[in-house]
Amino acid sequence: MMGIHVIKENGLNLVFEVRENGDVLLLHFGALPWREELVSDAEKVGYRLLELQLTGEDRAEYHGRTHRASYPGLRMVFVSLFDVRNDLGRKLVVGLKDPVTGVAAEWHVQFYDGVSIARCWTELWNSGAEEVGVEYVSSFALTGFDKEGEGDRDEKLTVTLAHNAWQSELQWRTYTLPELGMSHLIDRGSKRVAFSNTGSWSGAELIPMAVLSNTASGESLFWQIEHNGSWHWEFTDQVDRLTVLISGPTEHDNHWWLKLAPGERFVSVPVAVGAVEGGIEEAAEQLTTYRRRIRRENDDNKLLRVIFNDYMNCLWGSPTTEKLLPLIDAAADVGCEYFCIDAGWYAPGEWWDGVGQWLPSEERFPEGIKYVLDYIRSKDMIPGLWLELEVMGINSPKLAETDDSWFFMRHGKRVKDRSRYQLDYRNPKVIAHADEVIRRLVEDYGVGYIKMDYNINAGIGTETDADSMGDGLLQHNRAYLAWLDGVFARYPELVIENCSSGGMRMDYAMLSRYSIQSTSDQEDYIKYAAIAAGSPAVLTPEQAAVWSYPLREGDDEEVIFNMVNALLLRVHQSGHLAELSPRRRELVKEALDYYKTIRGDIREALPVWPLGLPAHGDDWISLGLRRGDKLYLAIWRIDGESPDLALPLPELGGKVVSVRCAYPAAATDSSCSWDTSAGELRVTLPNLRTARLFELTVG
Repeated sequence: MMGIHVIKENGLNLVFEVRENGDVLLLHFGALPWREELVSDAEKVGYRLLELQLTGEDRAEYHGRTHRASYPGLRMVFVSLFDVRNDLGRKLVVGLKDPVTGVAAEWHVQFYDGVSIARCWTELWNSGAEEVGVEYVSSFALTGFDKEGEGDRDEKLTVTLAHNAWQSELQWRTYTLPELGMSHLIDRGSKRVAFSNTGSWSGAELIPMAVLSNTASGESLFWQIEHNGSWHWEFTDQVDRLTVLISGPTEHDNHWWLKLAPGERFVSVPVAVGAVEGGIEEAAEQLTTYRRRIRRENDDNKLLRVIFNDYMNCLWGSPTTEKLLPLIDAAADVGCEYFCIDAGWYAPGEWWDGVGQWLPSEERFPEGIKYVLDYIRSKDMIPGLWLELEVMGINSPKLAETDDSWFFMRHGKRVKDRSRYQLDYRNPKVIAHADEVIRRLVEDYGVGYIKMDYNINAGIGTETDADSMGDGLLQHNRAYLAWLDGVFARYPELVIENCSSGGMRMDYAMLSRYSIQSTSDQEDYIKYAAIAAGSPAVLTPEQAAVWSYPLREGDDEEVIFNMVNALLLRVHQSGHLAELSPRRRELVKEALDYYKTIRGDIREALPVWPLGLPAHGDDWISLGLRRGDKLYLAIWRIDGESPDLALPLPELGGKVVSVRCAYPAAATDSSCSWDTSAGELRVTLPNLRTARLFELTVG
C-alpha cells in the first residue's frame, strides 16, 4: 500500500500518501485536481493525516496553543486500508497505530453519491497494555489548501462565518486571515485562529460551520461539525502552509479529557467536509443536498404544513381557553395546519422556575386542555404543545421525586442556569420521565406537534460517571440523540421543532433528527429579514421556521413584510390574527394560499443570494430559491435613498425570462422587469421597509 493514492469521488479529489517509514499524509482534499508539483518532499512532514495528543506525551515544533505536532500523532504509522462501497457511496477507512503505546486509530471517510461532501471521523482503540488519557483527536486535518492559485494566503484566502446570539442569529461575515489576527510572516508560527463552542448550546456564539475560499484558485473548502455540544476548529500554519484542524471537544479548549483503558474504543465527533469550484452559493447548494440526504425520512419535510404558534408578539406564554379559541378560529380561517400552544399551559401564573412536571393548569383551562386541543382538531388543524424537557425548574414540584443522579453535577453541586437544573439523559430514570411526558402528550392529549425548547446552557459538563466535565457532556449529548431516535421510532408521525431560545442549537446532529428548526426569537420583523434570508446557508429551506407576526397596529406593508420573511422557508405564523382588520387578515391568507402552491418546489429547491449573504444593516436584502425553470425571489428594501435595484442573475443572462410579483398579487406601488442582455432583474420599491416576492420563469 506504499505510495500515493488518488481518490476521485463526486467532484472531490482526495490524495493521501503512505511512505516507506509508515507515515500517512493527506496531501490534497479539494475540488481541483491534485498537482504533485505543489507539494515538495520537504513540506510533506506537515501534511499529517491525523493529530492525536495523549496525556504525558511530548509536543513538537513551535506549537503554541495549537493542536498540531502532537504525540503520538507524529508516531502513528500505517496498518491498513479498507476501500468499500455501501448504500451511501464509497467509503475509505485508513488504519494507523502507535508502535509505542499500542493505540490504534481508524480515519473514516464516507462519501455520498451525487454530492461533493464527505463525512469524516476518527475511531480510537487502545490495543496496548496500559491505560491512556486522550486530550485531543482530530476528525479532519488538512494542510495546504492555500497551495493552489497565485499570491500569498494573506490576500487570497477568506473565511466566512455565521456569528450567532439570541435574537441576533446568523450574522454572516467574511474575513481575511490578517483581519482575524493571523498574518503570514514566517513558515510556521505559534499563532492560531481558533473557534470553539463549550456547552450544551452548539450555536451559542457561532454556527458550527465555515467556508474557506481561495479567491486566486476559485475554490472553496467548507465544513459543518455535526454535534449538539462542545466542538473546536482552528487554523494554524506549518511548512509555510495553512493547516485546518477540526474536531469535537478538546481538553485545553472545552474541558474534555478521556481515559481509554486497554480494549476500549472512542469515536470522535463527525464533521462533513466538502469542496467546490466557486464560493458560498455553490457550497450552500452542496450542503443543502447533503443535509437532505442525511436527514431522517419524514412527512413534515415533504408536506411543509403551515404552523401557527401563539407566542411571538401574541400571547407571550400566557395562554387560556378564552384567549385561544378566537385565535384558533382565525388561524384556521387563514389556512394554518398546525396550531401550537406555546409556553405557560402547565402553570396558573409565573412558571419559569417551576417547569418539569408538564401537567396542564386547571386555572388556564377550566374545561381541561384536551377541550382546547380537540377544538383545534375540529378546525382541521393538528394540535401542538410547547415543552422544555431537558431541564427542571429549581422550584418544580417534580423535584420531590428526584435525586442528584438526575442532574448535571459539578464540584458536588447541581448545575443551575436561569433557575433551571440540567437533566442528565444518561440516567434511566430521566429517560423514563421524558418518555412518559411524550406518551401522555401524544397518546392521551392527541398532540401531533411539539415545540421542544431549551433555554439554558449547561456549561462545560458534568462530573458524574465521567473522566472529565466535557466527557460527561459528550456522553449526555449522545444519550439525548439516542433518546430522540427512540421517540421517533415510537411516533414516526410526530413533528418536533428544535428550539433553543430561538436558534442556539442549529446543528445537524439535532437536525438530522428534527424536521424543523426555530431560526430566532427576534421580535422586530424588520430585523428578522436578514436572519431569514441567511438561514438557507445553515439549514435546508424546508427546516427553517421563520416567524410571521402581523401587528395589531400595523398597516398593509407591515403584514406583507412579515409574510415575505417566511414565504420561502417554513411559515411560523403568529400575531393577533383575530384582531386584524379584514383587509390585513386577507393579506395573510393570500400569502398562505400562495405558499401552498410553491411548497412542493421549496422542499427541492436550492438557495441563491443575488446580493450575497445578508448582513444586519444592509439597505437591500434578497433570497432566492431555484428549482428547474423557476426562481422565487424575495426582496426587502430596508433603507437607502434609491428606490431602484438591479439584481445580477448571470446564470439567466441571454435567456427569455418572464417575471411577476407573486405576493402581493395586487401590488401597484412596485415594479419589476427583466434585462435579458445584462442578466439582471430590475426592481423598484418606492417605500422603505417594504418587501415583495417575485416569481421568475425561464422560457
